[in-house]
Amino acid sequence: MEMLWFYIAVILAISDEAHTQIFWKLFFDFYVVLAGLIQKMLGSYIALWIVHELLEAIFHFILLSILCLSIEIGFLAAMIHLVIDFYHEAAGLEMNWLQHRALHFTIESLFFIMILGI
Repeated sequence: MEMLWFYIAVILAISDEAHTQIFWKLFFDFYVVLAGLIQKMLGSYIALWIVHELLEAIFHFILLSILCLSIEIGFLAAMIHLVIDFYHEAAGLEMNWLQHRALHFTIESLFFIMILGI
């Protein structure tokens, strides 16, 4: 197992920050227009949020699959990140940036320790 779990969790954290920088800062106008189109098609803000989270998971899947040279790791990383995002939104957890990062890193690390430790 070595430290692979740690590297995956770090890459996933970097991927999440990259997603924020790319889509919320660099392509903000495009992202807002895309969100408006999706919301118009689906007619629901909850459905729009789910689509956003799914698109973010696809971003993480692609990036981690390439960086880790493993489709399985990319898929698992994207899924655990998606589950954590759904959980903390559904639970209504109000977190600042550091708390959000710590929650993701801790759970994602534990997940990969369990998966890779078998």
